[in-house]
Amino acid sequence: MARRVRPGRSGAALVIAMGTLAAACAAPGSDSPRPQATSASPVSAAPTCGTAPITMNGYFETGFPLPKALTTEFTKQHPNVTWNIREDQFAVITQNAPRVLADNPPDLMRLPQVSELVKDNLLKNLDGYATAFGWDKWPASQLQQLRLGPGGRPRGEGSLYALGLNFSMTGVFYNKKLAAQVGMSAPPATLAEFDAVLAKAKSAGITPIVQFNGGATGGLAFPLQNLMASYGPPEPINDWIFQKPGATIDTPSNLRAAQHLERWIKAGYFQKDVNAVDYATMMSRFIGGKGLFMFDGDWESGNLDKQMAGNVGFSLMPPVQEGGKRAAMSAPLTFGIAANAKNADCAAFFLNWVATDKRAREIGVEVGGSRPMGPADAYMPTVKAGTVTAGTLAAGANIAKDNGAMDFIANATGAIYAKSWTPQLQKLVAGQQTPQELLKTVQADYAGQLEGN
Repeated sequence: MARRVRPGRSGAALVIAMGTLAAACAAPGSDSPRPQATSASPVSAAPTCGTAPITMNGYFETGFPLPKALTTEFTKQHPNVTWNIREDQFAVITQNAPRVLADNPPDLMRLPQVSELVKDNLLKNLDGYATAFGWDKWPASQLQQLRLGPGGRPRGEGSLYALGLNFSMTGVFYNKKLAAQVGMSAPPATLAEFDAVLAKAKSAGITPIVQFNGGATGGLAFPLQNLMASYGPPEPINDWIFQKPGATIDTPSNLRAAQHLERWIKAGYFQKDVNAVDYATMMSRFIGGKGLFMFDGDWESGNLDKQMAGNVGFSLMPPVQEGGKRAAMSAPLTFGIAANAKNADCAAFFLNWVATDKRAREIGVEVGGSRPMGPADAYMPTVKAGTVTAGTLAAGANIAKDNGAMDFIANATGAIYAKSWTPQLQKLVAGQQTPQELLKTVQADYAGQLEGN
């Protein structure tokens, strides 16, 4: 997800108010002061946060209100639990994650790519919690991206090492007033129609696409992956992200997607300073009416419903052929528990509460703008028709129907986003890289990073 992509993670331990309950309610990891991420913690009963005062340490991403909204509500319902939350930009979290998890492990943390963190025994194995809370009975697709094999490979199978606050998805937001000015009364049905709208916007003096691509985690990976979804099926991309043997990102359909992105760049469809624009600036410009389209995630739906009420629409990226199946980056807003977290059991209890509590699920939709995780028959809040949130939830249902969910291409390895995708896409904007060499370079970097691990 990129969402653009974001930061954070944490772990927590069970506090038992009465010593007589300790044996009956033994918590995952409670037998060892330094649990290892490679072994599951046995659970005899679902843990809680107890009743004694407890302070949870969280490491979250700056600028995203959902985690803090949930922790605030959690404290209302469980007043013995308070939160000490540190926030950083996602790029900082990506760089700092191994050191933070090793040196000052939080109880709950927004996670970047997780394979290397599992390999280095920095994340708590959640299999015991999954059994205790019944997470293993949820729809399997919700947890697939959060499962990893021994040593962190492959992804998509094996033990559970993280959970999502919700299931996020990326697509295309558009300004309805600007769309009307260029004759767009409904989202384009094909990629050619989308291109035509971009050209009309440019001719009318409207910036066609407001996007960020500055810093260590650039945002042109969003439109690129959306174009990949238009040109080809999601399965080979997921295989590459999940590090399956023989998988490659350098495919003919992905090359067409990269070439299409280059045409957009050369046509001037992005703002001229795109390589200097960070995520917050992109959001400010879009909310300020300075661009027609923005590639971003449904985590902004609630924000846009407030900031631009009635003036924002959302659609999935159109396919090449009308009526074709839709695909999109769709992944959990991933949080994990440090292997050596002090309050791991309470953190697990919180994650379960997020997925099962009625008010927590309402916050997930109202603030997070996307579908909560949890049991298939769990309570689903109603959403006002015509809102951005309604549009993103409907799009998510379509992705599920078409089996079109992809993980984010930036999640393939721990370093691939900051050290390969972002600099290569920045070079593409600057005219210093070709689509062909971009994919070849990223694939070579990917292979080298896997060999190095």
